[in-house]
Amino acid sequence: MKVSRTPALLAGLAALGCASHGTHPNPAPQPAALPASQMATSAAAPSPVAVLRTTIDSLVADSVFRNANWGILIVDPDHGDTLYSHNAGKLFMPASNMKVITGSVALAQLGADFRFRTTFVATGPVCDGTLHGDLLVDGRGDPSESDAMRGDALAPMRDIADSLRAHGIDRVMGQVLAGDDAFPGPTLGYGWSWDDLDASYSAGVDELYFNEGAARVVIHGGRKPGAPVSVSVLPTSRYPTVRVEAITQYPPESLAAGSGGRHRFSHTDGELRASLDTLSGTVVLTGWIAPDAVDSLDVVYPNENTAYLQALDGALVERGVALRDVKDRRKLGTCGPRTAHATAPVADTILTYRSPPLRDVLRAMAKPSQNQIAEILLRTLGLERTGSGSPDSGIAVVRRQLLSWNVEPDGFVQRDGSGLSRYDYLSPETLVRVLSTIRKDTAFNALYDALPIAGVDGTIANRMRDTPAQGNVHAKTGFIANARSLSGYVTTADGHLLIFSALCNNWTTSVREVERVQDAIAIDLASLRMGGATP
Repeated sequence: MKVSRTPALLAGLAALGCASHGTHPNPAPQPAALPASQMATSAAAPSPVAVLRTTIDSLVADSVFRNANWGILIVDPDHGDTLYSHNAGKLFMPASNMKVITGSVALAQLGADFRFRTTFVATGPVCDGTLHGDLLVDGRGDPSESDAMRGDALAPMRDIADSLRAHGIDRVMGQVLAGDDAFPGPTLGYGWSWDDLDASYSAGVDELYFNEGAARVVIHGGRKPGAPVSVSVLPTSRYPTVRVEAITQYPPESLAAGSGGRHRFSHTDGELRASLDTLSGTVVLTGWIAPDAVDSLDVVYPNENTAYLQALDGALVERGVALRDVKDRRKLGTCGPRTAHATAPVADTILTYRSPPLRDVLRAMAKPSQNQIAEILLRTLGLERTGSGSPDSGIAVVRRQLLSWNVEPDGFVQRDGSGLSRYDYLSPETLVRVLSTIRKDTAFNALYDALPIAGVDGTIANRMRDTPAQGNVHAKTGFIANARSLSGYVTTADGHLLIFSALCNNWTTSVREVERVQDAIAIDLASLRMGGATP
């Protein structure tokens, strides 16, 4: 279905209020004839859709957007009608609206019940509770082992440790190592801004992935100026290593004139920075924090695989699985004729750990707009459909799916899965086409439920409150420098489901002004009464 503006619908809407000229067995009393001037005024009353178009035209024509680019498309998918279109075929940086594409294709290709698998393989025999060899972890990007999804990122690690013990392993003679390289190629997205790479939303991804790619470092100021600064690393203290060079001091402005030397400060005062010493892999904490103050920083893991393995090592020890380094093999011996029968041959799969279903993973991605899950989904599409978990393979799978959905070939340019790249481009037509087509998929509810809900949750929890859009609009936001997006679904006041996309690029006014227009469009759609039969 290619949406287009259809005057017939508008004419039909206007005709709904016209009186029938046919006979009726019990004709109702007819009102007195209106004067000709009033009849002309009544006949010229604009339809609700015409009012909507005029309203949106005035919003985007505001002088504050003189230098901005707007792309807007609103359709009624059940009738195949376009209610509004403005630059709908032009390309825009979509920011996180790219997640609509990645998530929709993932649902179509993998299904809402798809689960990520992590396989644990023994490289030697297991006898008398001891694994005489290494424990290999073959990951495929499971994104669920995080505080955000599980409440405690270490909970699944403890489950894995308990399962290993249940399979008869109480000691690992060798090492716990990463297995196959399921996600070859760069861990970062193409075209990500280099000056964002220290931020947790720009963390890299790999086949072993822990706690959304970042640790939380909690910093405690000393009791008085000059006292040592202490830190704790969550969710596991094993990784990364933090070298503290920060100092405890009062804020520079805390000595107010005439205060008699008394210090006044807030317990949140501090200027702290974390940087990576690339030679040692150590995170260096610098800056200052006020006495007795507590602050925290999210720190990107220097190596994703190492973060996972260190967290697993800690859980194994906590659950009673002893670990030995490979250098200690001779001390532990091997399975021989006098030992118990080996319970696992060389290179045997011990267990496979499965994530929650994709429908739950989508919620964790779309509601807070989590970038790394989208990047994992892109690589997973490549891995599951082509055998290669590279970003390019995933992009090829997405492209084939979009073309099969009759998306115009020049309506999209994809460089990553999340929209963090400044080389991503989508048109409103492409977004609306995908949102319309996925409605026909049996997995549609998984996407609809995953989208943020206006005034309720996700990235629009505080927008459109106390309006007809609250609890109604299900839409994905997007925000990078000079790009702000909102695309999704809204139900009109008389029950029609509409699909909309409102993209804005290259403004110099405030972001709130852009959001004001997007919110106003969604609210007007939720308030709209189109008439006609409700689908």
